[in-house]
Amino acid sequence: MAGCTVPDTTPLSSVRLADGGAYAADVSPDGTVSVVSGVDNGIKVWETGATTPKFRWRHQGEGNNLVVSVHISADNQYVVSSDRTAFALWSVETGEPVGFWRIDESSIRDIAVANDGRGVLVGRSSGQVMYFEPGTQRRLEFLGHQEKINSVDLSPNGKFALTGGNDYTAYLWSTDSGQIIHTFHHPTRVTLVALDDAGRYLFTADSQQKSQIWDAQTGAPVSQLQYIARQKMFTDAVFSKDGKYLLTGSPSRRVNLWEVRTGELVESWKVAPRENQTPATAVVYGVGFLNPQTILTQSSSGLAETWEINYDQ
Repeated sequence: MAGCTVPDTTPLSSVRLADGGAYAADVSPDGTVSVVSGVDNGIKVWETGATTPKFRWRHQGEGNNLVVSVHISADNQYVVSSDRTAFALWSVETGEPVGFWRIDESSIRDIAVANDGRGVLVGRSSGQVMYFEPGTQRRLEFLGHQEKINSVDLSPNGKFALTGGNDYTAYLWSTDSGQIIHTFHHPTRVTLVALDDAGRYLFTADSQQKSQIWDAQTGAPVSQLQYIARQKMFTDAVFSKDGKYLLTGSPSRRVNLWEVRTGELVESWKVAPRENQTPATAVVYGVGFLNPQTILTQSSSGLAETWEINYDQ
């Protein structure tokens, strides 16, 4: 791989979804829906290609927007959003809230939601992870982690959770029993975890150099992402529908496409920086595949940008 820098790249399209920038964003697995928590204008739900938002939501009424995490279910039907002390579940079909819940024990670090809104996963600064079923009010506390949670993900059916934290460990565990299925050790704190919606792979990355793709069924390593930087952080990751590629976003404007089998870099892009910010940078909050040739990114600049994949470069 030549060098550590990515030259500035030109998107196929660029649309501003949040004036003043964004605190958080997510892209649905098929790229058709985006949810953006804007600095100035609450939460907006966008259908890709639309010129106006489908819905506008707020946690705090007319107060300042403090939502720092959003996640779209794999079936595009539900969204979970959270600030540091509460989370809300929303219907993408009706635009109405399903419920609003406050967490008193410790601050919320990351969230995820299953298909049909049947389960919500909440990672907290205490190291505890809560799995909650809004329909039945069932609540399960996972106590496997010893330190602060940094990232969580949930299988589409809500049966399996993947969590990572400052204890240098990621766990795949059952939301039915809380039993650990696989344990993944890292040399430093685990900063991002991601499950393949088809159940084939999972991804765990730490704060230094270990960014690993694993076999979700056996827990065996498949590949390690190949890069020469001493430190590489990731903010989002999604597997392609065919399972051949992993798409990642980072805090430094970078979007990378990797080959799952080898961990080799296929292509890189750089999203637009946030306006009036020095240095000129942006956090890539959400990435998704629109189709095998096109990806969609959402970043702290408040922009939705589409990019062409050139597999032959």
